[in-house]
Amino acid sequence: MLDKILFLLCLASALADERCMPDTPHGFQVRLSIKTALGDEAYVWNENEMFLFRASLAFAMRNHMNGQQFEVSNIIVCNETMRVSFWFIVTSPLDTSQLIDQENVEAAIRQSRNRINSAFLLTDKTLEFVDILPTLATLYTHPTPPWLIVFGVVMGAVGAGIIIMLVSSVVQKKRKTNGKPQDKDDDEETRVKTVENGDAHDGVHNMSFSEDERFTKM
Repeated sequence: MLDKILFLLCLASALADERCMPDTPHGFQVRLSIKTALGDEAYVWNENEMFLFRASLAFAMRNHMNGQQFEVSNIIVCNETMRVSFWFIVTSPLDTSQLIDQENVEAAIRQSRNRINSAFLLTDKTLEFVDILPTLATLYTHPTPPWLIVFGVVMGAVGAGIIIMLVSSVVQKKRKTNGKPQDKDDDEETRVKTVENGDAHDGVHNMSFSEDERFTKM
């Protein structure tokens, strides 16, 4: 019985190795640039780091495919190189002989990309999932849309212009209304003064009051 169990385990391991190969249809290649990202503070990539990577992938798969309990054993890694490059595939927790399709794996990685990057102190550029586009940062959304602010400013300026025009027209009408009687009063006052001063051009000169003898003799 024990011999059969060991045989099955070896067979499963052999099948896993055969399924996880470079350019496999259900696999992904990963490249890490730890030295480039962290410089002198770069850590050494070892079995513990690989375990953390597999655990992070299992978390991403659980987070994406609710109800399926992915384990570290479901993340199979192969073709690992010294320059921290490797391939991986994901097996189904319900049936380890079945592989999770690339669409679901890619969606899971994109959904939890920031969490995976944070676990290794890296970014999309230094922890590269080949053929998976980098995630984009969420754009900041203003509480008030910019177009609404611009619209409000323009409408405020237009409203202020209309009010200024109305006020200026009312003021001009009042000035005209108040100016007409004053002009008439000024004209009458000017005429009276002209008559009193004896202006020959504007008033009528009474010859009977003249001191000239030519006009006083009968």
